[in-house]
Amino acid sequence: MDNNFSLNVSQIPIELKLIMEILKMEDVEHNQVDIKEWLKDINWELFLELTMHHRAYPLLNKKLKKMDENLIPPYVIQTISQKYMMNTYQMLHFSAEMEQVCKLFDNEKIRLLFLKGPVLGEDLYGDVSLRTSGDLDFLISINDLEKAETLLSNQGYVKDDYIQTVLNDWKWRHHHVTYFHSQKKIKLEIHWRLNPGPGKEPSFNDLWERKRICSLTSYPVYYLGREDLFLFLVSHGARHGWSRLRWLLDINQLARQEINWGSLLKLMKKYQYFHVGGQALFLASQLLSTPVTKEMKIFIEGNRPKRLAQAAIFYLEKMVNLHNDPVPNEIARYHKSHLFFLMSRKQRFFFIMSFLYPYPEDAQTLPLPNHLHFLYFLLRPLLWAWRKTKYHALS
Repeated sequence: MDNNFSLNVSQIPIELKLIMEILKMEDVEHNQVDIKEWLKDINWELFLELTMHHRAYPLLNKKLKKMDENLIPPYVIQTISQKYMMNTYQMLHFSAEMEQVCKLFDNEKIRLLFLKGPVLGEDLYGDVSLRTSGDLDFLISINDLEKAETLLSNQGYVKDDYIQTVLNDWKWRHHHVTYFHSQKKIKLEIHWRLNPGPGKEPSFNDLWERKRICSLTSYPVYYLGREDLFLFLVSHGARHGWSRLRWLLDINQLARQEINWGSLLKLMKKYQYFHVGGQALFLASQLLSTPVTKEMKIFIEGNRPKRLAQAAIFYLEKMVNLHNDPVPNEIARYHKSHLFFLMSRKQRFFFIMSFLYPYPEDAQTLPLPNHLHFLYFLLRPLLWAWRKTKYHALS
């Protein structure tokens, strides 16, 4: 692959291509003539389904308002407008809760950094209503996790205790836990890592030192520094296969801000995300016309960023939803392979080595008293082989 390489997007639905074309338009009133050819064979029901799936309706609503009303069916515009209004109310609701959580945690001397939600809407788009969010994600030190759980329980939040663990593997195999408030209808995700392990990433203290303050609220709300935010967003988006366009739209917006690309380069290389950053920038430049500056070119040089970007097109072709179980076998197999493909050599080494560490399934297969759990390190190969043999026998 050379510098003239272009992504093969021939299998992406034309409806999704139309969505991206509209989103790319800088001057809608003057450029809408260019999309008339796209409108001939559009399945508008699929157009709406894709708009909702990719969480693109806030930005799309803004663009459609400036277009000739005769180009798009009225019911399509009305549906998107209604979803936009609902999202606006939700984001305002989240903003108020975000401020309350900050006050609550600050009173107990717990530092927290918001990762997504209203802070991204304000920072990347200049308006909380222009980005969707299903929950409030924030990061705290793992040392404050127990105190945070008590605080939230006292406020009526209930923990979704889905994590099974043995020998404290949850600390590095997982990266967040979920709480839900039944009356407020708000879900909180408390992170103690940016990404699930094994893998190296910035410490909470380092992230805190580079934090920024959000201008959205009267009470101080902190979130990631710009370079740390880029690392988090590209690692998160890549881990989900860029299966929602919203995550690439975030990269498109962030890449247009004043990033210290030299510092970012060091950060991405240190934590083994350089190639993933290249994937994100190449996807954004090809699909959303994100400008590639001189400082950004180093990330997308060579074949690997382009191969990774092409591999991610699969998720756009299939309208993949990785959040709803059960994930179809074809998708699950591809995603498992793609995640391994994304890893650096060092990350692959630690990933493979992690299989030697006991899993909760080992304790379920052969329950042992807590003081004997260290034996799972020795027994794991036998327990794994037993489960595989039993599975094949049942099959």
